Amino acid sequence: MSGRTGPRVAVLMGGPSAERDVSLSSGRQCVAALRDAGYDATEVDAGPDLAQRLGGLKPDVAFNALHGRWGEDGCVQGLLEWLRIPYTHSGVLASSLAMDKQRAKDAFRAAGLPVVESLLAPRNEARARHLLEPPYVVKPNNEGSSVGVYIVPKGANQPAQLADSMPDTVMVEAFAPGRELTTAVLGDRALTVTDIITDGWYDYDAKYAPGGSRHVVPADVPREIFDACLDLAVRAHEALGCRGLSRTDFRWDESRGKAGLVILELNTQPGMTPTSLAPEQAQAMGMSFPDLCRWLVEDASCGR
Repeated sequence: MSGRTGPRVAVLMGGPSAERDVSLSSGRQCVAALRDAGYDATEVDAGPDLAQRLGGLKPDVAFNALHGRWGEDGCVQGLLEWLRIPYTHSGVLASSLAMDKQRAKDAFRAAGLPVVESLLAPRNEARARHLLEPPYVVKPNNEGSSVGVYIVPKGANQPAQLADSMPDTVMVEAFAPGRELTTAVLGDRALTVTDIITDGWYDYDAKYAPGGSRHVVPADVPREIFDACLDLAVRAHEALGCRGLSRTDFRWDESRGKAGLVILELNTQPGMTPTSLAPEQAQAMGMSFPDLCRWLVEDASCGR
C-alpha cells in the first residue's frame, strides 16, 4: 500500500546521545517504511523542544527510533506518557532497567537467567588496578552500540587506560568467550537466532558499517543451543517487563555446551538500519520491514 492516508506517526530520531548517527539512519528507514505502509509519517529530530513540536504535530503515535541515553533509558518514554501520546517499544521502567546494565543483570539473575560476573567501579579505580582477573571488559553502564568498550586481555600487566570521556562510574565485566548470538522478541514470540561473524570483536563499525559483519540467519548451532536462545530471550524480555520489540545478545562458548551460553545484555530499541539484526530476523520469518514497522505502530501504548 502506498500513499499517506493512515494515522499520523511522529518518528523520533537523532537526539543528543552518542548514538545520534545510528538513530538518524534508523529513523529515516522507518519513515520510508511507514509511508510505504500507508501512514502519514513525519521525521522528528528530538531536541529540547520535543514537547512543543509534538504538541504542534499532534501525532496519533510516536515511533521511537532513538538510541542511547534519553531515547531508550525511560526519559522520552516518560515525556510521551506525560503528553498522553502512545509510543512504540518498551515503557519507562523496562527501558530504564535495560539501559542500566548492572540493574538489568540483577533482574536477570533474580529470574534465574545466566549472566557473567560484573561490578560497578569509579573510572579512576578501574584505571589504577585490575578489579577482575583478566580477561575482562570495561564499558559504560548506560550506553549501547559498543560505545566506549575496552577489552583487557588475559595476562595483561596494565588495567584499561580509559579515556577521560568515559563516565565517572563504569562497569567491569568478566570477558565471555565464544560465538556472538542474538535473538529478537516481538510481542511474546522469539523470532530466530543469528550468528554474528566478524574478523575481530563486534564493535561499533562491525555493527553499522556495510560489510562490518556477516550474519548467519538462522544460526548454524545445535538445536539445544538454538532453542535455549529462543527461551532465554523471551524470559529476559519478560524479566524486564518489555513490550513490542527487544533483542537479547548472547555469548556461547562451544567447549562448555549449554553451560557456555550467557546473556550479555538486552536492547529495548534494536537498530532499524539496513544492517540491523532485528529487521533481518523478522524478514527471515516472513515479515517485511514495512510490516514490522506497522506491527510496532499497532502495538503502541501509553503505559508500561
